[in-house]
Amino acid sequence: MSSYEIEIKSLLGNKENADKLREGIAKIDPESRLIAKSKQLNHYFIGGDLEKLYESVSSFFSKGQTEKLRKMIEEGKNFSVRTRKLDNKILLVIKASIDDTTSSNGISRIEFEEEVPGISLDDLDNLLLGAGFSYQAKWSREREEYRCMDVNVSIDKNAGYGYLAEFERIIDDRSRANEVKESLRALMGKLNVVELAQDRLERMFAHYNENWQEYYGTDKIFVIE
Repeated sequence: MSSYEIEIKSLLGNKENADKLREGIAKIDPESRLIAKSKQLNHYFIGGDLEKLYESVSSFFSKGQTEKLRKMIEEGKNFSVRTRKLDNKILLVIKASIDDTTSSNGISRIEFEEEVPGISLDDLDNLLLGAGFSYQAKWSREREEYRCMDVNVSIDKNAGYGYLAEFERIIDDRSRANEVKESLRALMGKLNVVELAQDRLERMFAHYNENWQEYYGTDKIFVIE
């Protein structure tokens, strides 16, 4: 079964605003909890041949996982392909839009995110490079994940962006996408955080991609209006 990621971002900017969001989460939902903390490296790729990638990586996955990947390739559009080091795990992440936003930063997306066992991040990168992909940019971040009501709220400290929050729900029924978007926006309103406009997010994304060597693995940030 395909899963669909409904996600809205908010640019917090600094630690003070991140702390206010943590306080707001605890206040609005006393049963909220921190469910995970991690350090991540994310490598974004462009170009490439998804069929060749499928052939290169399918042996690492179960039958169910390969069927999920096949369905995604057939159903999605505007693919975003990434590799990720999540603490000690190596993941292949592929996202595709199901609305008019982008696959890299959009609101409604179908996703494939699975651990690739017995391989290093460099080795997985090389499989993608061998399938015709090339690096778009490399990203680094520290992430805290909270469960607030029925929503996953991530507070990220991103190289380049500074502090960023992501409000996310995963659904199985694509027809519920608009309904879930509005529920996320309602929660954000209660927490007094502002949705990051897609056009501004795309400008930030483009600036980072052009200058990622300056920011990757550092605490440096930039401001793009």
